[in-house]
Parts: sequence; C-alpha cells; structure tokens
Amino acid sequence: MSEAIVLPEPDRVPGAPHPRETPRVLGQGQAEADFLTAYSTGRLHHGWLITGPRGTGKATLAWAIARFLLATPPEEGDGLFGAPPPPDSLGIAPDHPVSRRLLALSEPGLFLLRRGPNDKGDKLAGEIRVPEVRKLSNFFALSAADGGRRVVIVDAADELNTNAANALLKMLEEPPARTTLLLISHQPAGLLPTIRSRCRELRLGPLGAEDMAAALAQAGVETPDEGAAALTELAGGSVGAAVRLLNLGGLALYREIMAVLGSLPTLDRPRMMGLADSFAGRGKEEQLDLLLTLVDLATARIARFGATGVPPAAEAAPGEHTALAKLCPDQTAARCWAEVAQNAADRARHARAVNVEPAALVTDLFLQLRHAV
Repeated sequence: MSEAIVLPEPDRVPGAPHPRETPRVLGQGQAEADFLTAYSTGRLHHGWLITGPRGTGKATLAWAIARFLLATPPEEGDGLFGAPPPPDSLGIAPDHPVSRRLLALSEPGLFLLRRGPNDKGDKLAGEIRVPEVRKLSNFFALSAADGGRRVVIVDAADELNTNAANALLKMLEEPPARTTLLLISHQPAGLLPTIRSRCRELRLGPLGAEDMAAALAQAGVETPDEGAAALTELAGGSVGAAVRLLNLGGLALYREIMAVLGSLPTLDRPRMMGLADSFAGRGKEEQLDLLLTLVDLATARIARFGATGVPPAAEAAPGEHTALAKLCPDQTAARCWAEVAQNAADRARHARAVNVEPAALVTDLFLQLRHAV
C-alpha cells in the first residue's frame, strides 16, 4: 500500500514560519489601528481586502485579526459595569485556547480557503477552484448553531479562478451573521471589481530596516548586523523577499554585481568571469534567477539616480552611491541605461528560456551592459 502524499502548504514561504505561527504584526501599525477603530466603533465590515506588496505581513495580519475576533466574544449590551475600554492591540496570548487551536488548524470558527490538491492529488493545484469555495457552505451550515463569530481567510484571493471568484462573490453579497471574510491580495487590480467593492481595504506598506530586522528575528532568521539596511533595500521592504535573499546569498551576490558594474567602462574581466563561473554546473537555477532579478534592480537604481540626481536612501552594497554617480551622472545617461538594460535583460531571459549555459549567459549579460557607459 503506497504512502499518502503530503503536500506543502501553499501559503507558506519556504524557510519561514507559517503566518499563523507568527505572533506579532510588525511595521503595520496604521492598518492594525484602522481595523481596531472599525471594531470599536461598531463599523466592523463583513469583508476586508488586505493588500500590499508580497512579504509585508498581509497573511500575518489576517491571522492576527482572526485570533482577535475568535477570542473576543461579541458584546451583548454594556452589562452591569458599562462597556469595556476599546482594545488597543490585536494581540492574543499564545496560550489562549483560540491561539492553540488556530496553530493546530483545529479552530471550528475558522475556514482557511487556499489552493487544494490537483485532480491526481499528487501536487497542489495552480489556482483556487470552485470545490474549495463550495466547502464554505458546509462550514457556515455546520458552525452556525453556537452563535459565535466566524472568520474566513482567503490566501490568496489572486489565485481564485473565475468560477471560484464568482462563487465567493455570492457569499460576500449575503454573508452569514457574525462572519468576517479576510481576503489577502498581492494585486487587487486583478480581482473582480464586484469583490473589491464589497470589501473594505487595509493596505500594507513596505517595512523599514528596523521593522525588517525585528520581523526576521521573530521568524527565527538571522540577519547580518552590517546587512540590515542593505537587505531592506534589496528586498523592497518585503520579509518574504528578504528570506529568499538570505537563503540564496543575495547580499554577497549583489555586492559582486555592483563591483563588476562599477568597473565599467573598462570592465573587470577576471571578476566578471569569476562571477560567471560560479553559476556553472547543475542545480544553480534559483541563484541564476536571483542574479537576473538583482541585475534588473541594480540597473534600475543606476538609471533612477541619473534621472533624479537623488541617491537611494541606503546603500545596498559598499560604495554604491559613488558607483551610481560615476556610471550615470545625468538624465541622458539615465535614458541610455534604461534602454541598454532592458535589451540586455530581454536577451538574458531568452537565453535562459532556451537553456544557454549559465556561465555564458552571465558573461554575455555584462558584456551587453558595457554599452550603457
């Protein structure tokens, strides 16, 4: 008898805890305050659209709201001693029964809508399909008797296919009493306008360096002391992107990219060849994809400096500000960099798609970028 296939959780970032395992929302005080204000003033909307860049804590906030709502019984009048003071935090003690049940995915008041298995059951489906949404009807029917709150987390709403989105829309139009739906979206513009119109938005922004360091520490990820600001710059304030960078050596890789670019127009060929050779052989696909992403980022920072004359808030590599001023001193140079970098990136990604040997791809990429100087 074959063993059952255990599929990965579709809403977990590799190398990081699941959002339900993350006790505190960091760097998103305004969104937390907006929700608590709505709750305290009796304007708790039934549908909330939690938006913002990937990795900024959207799912962590959704789970914090779910814990808060399920652990806070609905008020029935003011009681003998008047209404309690409004809460100033979503925090619920980790030893609270609701916290323990959510951690174990055994809380009867929560429904987690996410991608399920494919038809064969051997992989995750590429989207959230109608059968997953239909399970909500059973959840509402089975859990309506006790009169408590019900919370639905959709992670992520962007992954709903058309039929599933329409099925969810019907539930947003006529939600059961005391039910809150929390929809996580990385790209809300792609959702059905009718879904967006039936939700109140909580928008999250990128994290700063201090909050980034705290979020990574909470996730059990060690951040190099000298790299906190650089990591935040490269990750765009996204914890998920920062974890990927740390796992793949992204800080050191970006330093090498900037060192090679900074040697233009003469080009430090030994250093370029050393970087290219580090991608030789099999099993370097993720690192190669990261290199292409970081080269895009580096050239964008170069062009932006020339166009604006304003350096980035923090250096993502030692001496980066000096290199930017040398490589792109004015708007004319910025236009040249933007054009050359786009053509070089398109050429590199085509080479990647047709399986050009990685070291040759990297070498050609930097040789193409010489034309920007």
